[in-house]
Amino acid sequence: MSVTIREVTEKGTLRKFVEFNIQLYKGNPYHVPGLIEDELMTLDKERNPAFEFCEAVYYLAYKDNKIVGRIAGLINSNANEIWGQQYARFGFVDFMDDEEVSKALFEAVEKWAIEKGMNGIQGPLGFTDLDHEGLLVWGFDRVGTMATSYSFPYYKEHLERLGYEKDQDWQEFLLKVPKEVPEKHKRISEIVMKKYGLQIKKFKKTKEIWPYAERIFQLWNEAYRPLYGYSPLSPKQIQYYVKMYIPMLRLDLITLIVRKADDAVVGIGITLPSLSKGLQKAQGKWLPFGWVHLAKALYGKGKLVDLYIMGIHPQYQNTGVNALIFYDLIPIFNKKGFTHAESNPELEVNFKMQSQWDDFEAEHIKTRRAFIKYLT
Repeated sequence: MSVTIREVTEKGTLRKFVEFNIQLYKGNPYHVPGLIEDELMTLDKERNPAFEFCEAVYYLAYKDNKIVGRIAGLINSNANEIWGQQYARFGFVDFMDDEEVSKALFEAVEKWAIEKGMNGIQGPLGFTDLDHEGLLVWGFDRVGTMATSYSFPYYKEHLERLGYEKDQDWQEFLLKVPKEVPEKHKRISEIVMKKYGLQIKKFKKTKEIWPYAERIFQLWNEAYRPLYGYSPLSPKQIQYYVKMYIPMLRLDLITLIVRKADDAVVGIGITLPSLSKGLQKAQGKWLPFGWVHLAKALYGKGKLVDLYIMGIHPQYQNTGVNALIFYDLIPIFNKKGFTHAESNPELEVNFKMQSQWDDFEAEHIKTRRAFIKYLT
């Protein structure tokens, strides 16, 4: 049977689009499914504020009347304007190991991109950097994280045969938590706090962090603005993510660096116990028992912590302010029993970020890739 491509236009079919990822990887020990309702909200053109400046199309591939693949085409007009380009993005892509399927999916999204006036397509990318981005190309024997997506090794082979080439790589690291704060970090932390009038801000109650919530994402905008494909979050997006993420954070694992003079946020370290096992048990469902598995992962006695968001305001980069984050968190990690920490994906060309692991026992464990293809 030949492959049939159908555009997703109804909410019921959109759910099938989301659920295909979970079905495809059922039983895979390394795949970490997201929550179905969260992904539905991300893709919903009425609920996701990114659609103020983005447009998207979703396709499903069918063979023998069964879903065998999915792909999203996205255009972020803000990103195109900032980076001086006319590119579409592909994302939320999964397919069976069948070249007929992958070819049909990418031909559909490329045709859509050309009709929209685009001259290139890159991905996997989402609407923002808070969506999953990058295709796993190395480290297939490692469990994924909440912030990343897993992919079978054959995905890379299919993309390359379809004419896609490397655009950028991200790397992920596994760090051994030291028993004590390194002397270098102690010394630098004490110097920069005094020199720049900074202090470490901690929270005991959720209501205490709310006044800083928007400022956290505003700092995210400033710190990540120069990085590959970044599109600054709009005020509505900031509100969207504040409501989504702040309630689920563990306050003891959050570090804010603020300026004493005006309480401005100049550094953030947001970490979470690894939720991977909890998400695997939940299998995409919050109810009836998914929330129980996630609560256990969030407040249980795990050994692995994810370095979810790390950022320093550009004014304070290369000053040693990042040492303050580890100066605060390392004793907490030890107290809570965390032995290892896993970084989020970091651009391989982001030497500033990677250099901070020089003083730790760090292992490169995964590589993700953004691909590009020029359209004619």
